[in-house]
Amino acid sequence: MIGTFVIWFAFVASLISAWSYFQTATTKKDSVRLGQRAFEAMVLGVVLSSLLLLVFIVQHRFENAYVYSYTSRSLPLHYLLSTFYAGQEGSFLFWALAGAIIGVFLLSYTRKKHIEAEVMSIYVSIQAFLLLLLIVKSPFRSIWDAFPGQISPDSVPMDGRGLNPLLQNFWMTIHPPVLFIGFAAMAVPFSFAAAGLWRRRYQDWLTNAFPWILFAVLALGAGIMLGAYWAYGVLGWGGYWGWDPVENSSLIPWLGAVALTHTILVQKRTGGLKRTNFVLAIVSFLLVLYSTFLTRSGILGDASVHSFVDPGSTVYAVLLAFIGGAAALGFGLFWRRGNELKAASEKANLFSREVVLGIGAAVICASALAILFGTSLPILSKTAVEPTFYDQMNLPIAIIIAFLNGFALLLKWKATQGKEIVKRSAVAFAAAVGITVALVHFGMRDVLIALLAFSAAFAFLVNVDIIYRVARGNPRFAGAYLAHLGLSLVFLGIIGSGKYGQKENVALQLNSPRRALGYTLTYLGSKPLDGGKHAFEIQVEKDGKRFVLAPIMFQSEYSNGTMRNPDIAMFLTRDFYISPVSLEQEEQAGHGDGSYHLKKDVPTQTGDLVLTFTRFEMNHDSQDKMINGSGFAVGATIEVKQGEKTEVVTPVTIYKEGATPAYQAALLKDEKTSIQLLHVNVDMTTKESSIAIVVHRGGENANSEKNEVLIVEASVKPFISLLWSGTVILFVGFVVSILRRAKEAKNEKR
Repeated sequence: MIGTFVIWFAFVASLISAWSYFQTATTKKDSVRLGQRAFEAMVLGVVLSSLLLLVFIVQHRFENAYVYSYTSRSLPLHYLLSTFYAGQEGSFLFWALAGAIIGVFLLSYTRKKHIEAEVMSIYVSIQAFLLLLLIVKSPFRSIWDAFPGQISPDSVPMDGRGLNPLLQNFWMTIHPPVLFIGFAAMAVPFSFAAAGLWRRRYQDWLTNAFPWILFAVLALGAGIMLGAYWAYGVLGWGGYWGWDPVENSSLIPWLGAVALTHTILVQKRTGGLKRTNFVLAIVSFLLVLYSTFLTRSGILGDASVHSFVDPGSTVYAVLLAFIGGAAALGFGLFWRRGNELKAASEKANLFSREVVLGIGAAVICASALAILFGTSLPILSKTAVEPTFYDQMNLPIAIIIAFLNGFALLLKWKATQGKEIVKRSAVAFAAAVGITVALVHFGMRDVLIALLAFSAAFAFLVNVDIIYRVARGNPRFAGAYLAHLGLSLVFLGIIGSGKYGQKENVALQLNSPRRALGYTLTYLGSKPLDGGKHAFEIQVEKDGKRFVLAPIMFQSEYSNGTMRNPDIAMFLTRDFYISPVSLEQEEQAGHGDGSYHLKKDVPTQTGDLVLTFTRFEMNHDSQDKMINGSGFAVGATIEVKQGEKTEVVTPVTIYKEGATPAYQAALLKDEKTSIQLLHVNVDMTTKESSIAIVVHRGGENANSEKNEVLIVEASVKPFISLLWSGTVILFVGFVVSILRRAKEAKNEKR
């Protein structure tokens, strides 16, 4: 196909460009002109192949395997366009496209800096590897090649398989491309660092690379947080970060690059940390490649919900060669120049900004290493670590980072006297202590969480003071302080929404109000939406104020399962979050007592009955059935007290994939009261268990009628607005810093 030819054309052009630039940098032969023309040809090839794939997508060319696998005629145009990067092949192509466009600006930049040959020879070589991936994993394969024997050679499907419904969301139309722009941008500081080692330019590479490093951190970080916001608003589990290995694999290189932005400042100001800066620039890009390997090789297929399937041994080998080649180049040059990389600065005082920034960078790297270990463990042992591992490892680290986020800014570069430190920090320190005491008074009992709150509040106050003073002078110097202020708010938002969030499963009978988390919830009924979806309207009332939330639930033909989308009411100090769990038809007899939510070992009274859920019950037969896919039964043992009498019953729910659950109610000894198990829940974070039940009076089936019951998970997320607003402020700070550093680089003499 023409698309495959164009990719081959771009690949060959990239090889010619890289070789021409290498010749220019290592010999007296001037091949820059050829390198530039070949680079432009490579860019043209990548752009043409991208446009060609988009044309195939829009025209519904289902003879193309990629188009068939990820699109359908029913998709609206904006989602249709987003299928460009929905699969492995398309995402590789988008990465190459982002790299090509970034390369156009990099070519102009390096030409003005007279470092074109060295930097571009490395950068174009990275592009060549990406294009090689596209050759072995092409988005232009035909359906007959991709699905041999499954589709008749003389026929073309009338429609495609479609796009995963979870990806049919506004945030998922921008999260992947922003993330891949960040991945592509991370190749630039690697190229500058390798070129600096190559040409023995150990100092001025920093000024040239700094704005590019900041841009890479901005793009990759924005991609990560857009993904977190998508998870919060779409997936329905109430969180924004689950420590999934593929989520982590994007976070790890970002942390390395953040550490680099701080150690660069030390070398620029004092000449120290030369080796550290080269290592961080190299390792950060290697971690991007490692992230790609984890995500695209299929190696985490059993450990991550995001991972792609196995792409084949050839892609696997190319990815490993990509990582190995970049590591050999970067660390090979570093080893050759190691003896020349001596720090120019004298031994610094402990209470200096130079030392504290170095400590802060080391702590950030420690976080990256801990996450890297947990993320990589499934490769080594086939077992995944629990999310609590990451929480426990990173909480002390977060306390140190948050505190240094403010403390470092109070210090001079060389040394600061103790009295001066006390004078500069007294107001912010005292105010932060007051805030922490108030939080403890209102219920904050965890010592480490209180320390994190103190550190974040201290840093916030320090940065507010500096921003006020800087803004009165030269606002373009406020970027770093805005970023630090935003990070402080992010930490406070994580504390509020993560540690002090509440959740509860509630069974809502139609038009019957129920109390949950201080709110009154009334299920009003459902209304159909396009695409077979249903919105379930729930009236929420608190303190005389009412509003309606409408979470969505539907059966997906794409995944052959139930899809759930939450609805969220956002307030200044909290979010109220409702996620649908299931819609049940209870058999309500005579005068049913209604639905109840029972927490484990917590007695609940209904009429003259006191019910206590004590444990789950799963027999071996049920477990075997669950393993072989024929369905499984879950029972809940409930202790029932009625006056002086006590008895134990076990209602059972039988689950089978693709079928409505079957309920086996438990009949009490009076033969007039039965208990039906509607839903079970185990919170993986707190390990708390709960169930939703219905109590029937008058016998199990006597005079029964169907009554609709909506099971939902309601949760309150205190101060999560600080997380999102802090993220925005953080990235605004990066934009301001990029503009400042770009101007400095422009004015820097060769």
